[in-house]
Amino acid sequence: MFIRRYDGHMGVANSAALKLAGVTKDTKDPPGGVIERDATGAPAGVLKDNAMSLVERFVPEPDDDEIREAVRAALSAAAEVGVTSAQDLDGSAPETRRKLFRIYQQLARDGKLTCRLDLRWPIAQYRELANAGVNADFGTDFVRIGGLKGYMDGSLGSSTAKMFDAYASDAKTTGVFVTEPGDMRSLVRAADAVGLNVCVHAIGDRANAELLDIFETVAKQNGARDRRFRVEHAQHLRPADIPRFKQLGVIASMQPFHVADDGRWAEGRIGAKRCASSYAYRALLDAGVVLAFGSDWPVAPLDPLVGIDAAVNRRTLDGKHPKGWFPEQRITVAEAVRAYTHGSAFGAFQDADRGTIAAGKLADFVLLSRDIFADSERDKIADTKVLLTVTGGKVVFERK
Repeated sequence: MFIRRYDGHMGVANSAALKLAGVTKDTKDPPGGVIERDATGAPAGVLKDNAMSLVERFVPEPDDDEIREAVRAALSAAAEVGVTSAQDLDGSAPETRRKLFRIYQQLARDGKLTCRLDLRWPIAQYRELANAGVNADFGTDFVRIGGLKGYMDGSLGSSTAKMFDAYASDAKTTGVFVTEPGDMRSLVRAADAVGLNVCVHAIGDRANAELLDIFETVAKQNGARDRRFRVEHAQHLRPADIPRFKQLGVIASMQPFHVADDGRWAEGRIGAKRCASSYAYRALLDAGVVLAFGSDWPVAPLDPLVGIDAAVNRRTLDGKHPKGWFPEQRITVAEAVRAYTHGSAFGAFQDADRGTIAAGKLADFVLLSRDIFADSERDKIADTKVLLTVTGGKVVFERK
C-alpha cells in the first residue's frame, strides 16, 4: 500500500511496499527526496518528494478506460463550477500522458470536450516536444500543448519547501531542492531555446529567489522575446524579491485557496515574519506583477469562487481570522476575477481569444447566482453557485 498526501509531496508506504521497492536501512536519500527513519535508522514509511519514486515505480499505470473515466469525471466537475479552460500540468508517466493526449484529441474531434485544455509536459521531458518541432501554445481552440512544468522544491505542508532559514517547527531542515538550481538552469535554458513555455513550481523563499535568478540568466543568454516565464505558487517570498517579478516580466501563477487552508498552520512552520510576505497578492499587484490565478486541483478545490473568496477575504478555514489572515494582502473582487480570467489566459499565451468578454473572442462565460462585485455580497462569495456554464456558445452545464 502506498498513500500520497493530497499535496503530492509526501506519501506513506507500508512495510510490504517498502520491501517490494527494496527500501531498507541502507537505502540513501535520493537527490531531492527524504526517507523518514525511526530511531534505528530504518525507514519509517514516510517518503518525501523524490523519495516517493522509490515506491511509485511499482504502482500500476491506469489503462485507457480508466483514463477516459477520469477525464469524463473531471470535465463534469469543471463544468459544474464554471471552468471553461484549464491548464493541465500533468505529472503522469510518459506513456500515460501520451494516452491522455490522444484521448483529449479524440474527445475534441467528437465534440465532447466541454473545457478547453492546455496539456503540459514535465520539463525534464522537453525533448519529446522539441524533437517534434512543437512551440509554445501549439494546437486548437480545445487542445493545446507546448508548455512545460518543473519543480524547484517541495511543499510547506511536507516541510520540504526550500527556505533560506530553518523551519520554526524543525530547526534541522530548510527544506529540499527537488531539482538542483544548476540542473534547473540547464533545463530552462534548453527548453526556452526551442520555443517552449516554461513554468516552475517554487514555494519556499529560497526556491523562489533562485528561480528568479535562473529566469533572469536564461533570458539574457537566449535573447529578448515574449516568453512569459511563470512561477507556480510563488507562495513564500522575501520582500526584496517581489518587485523582481515585474522587473523580469515573470508571471506569478498562484492558487488563492491555499491562503485559507495553509493560514491555519503556516506560522507554526515558518513563523509570523515570513508569513507576512507569503501569499502576497496585494504586494505583487502593487508592484505591477501579472497574477495568474488557478486551483491547484486536486490539491485544492476546483471551484474558482472559493478561490476568489480566499483572495478577497483571506479568512482561514478554522474561522480564527474573520477579518483576514494578514489582511493587508487582500485584493478586490475585480482584481481576483481578472487574475482568474485574463491573467491565466495571458500566462498561457491565450489572451488573444479568451480571458475577457469581447467581440471576436471565444464565447466562454458563466452565469452566477449572486453579483459578486456588489459590496453587499462580499461575505457570500464562497456561497455563490454557477447557474450556467457556456463553452464556445454551447451550454455545457445548467443548474436545475
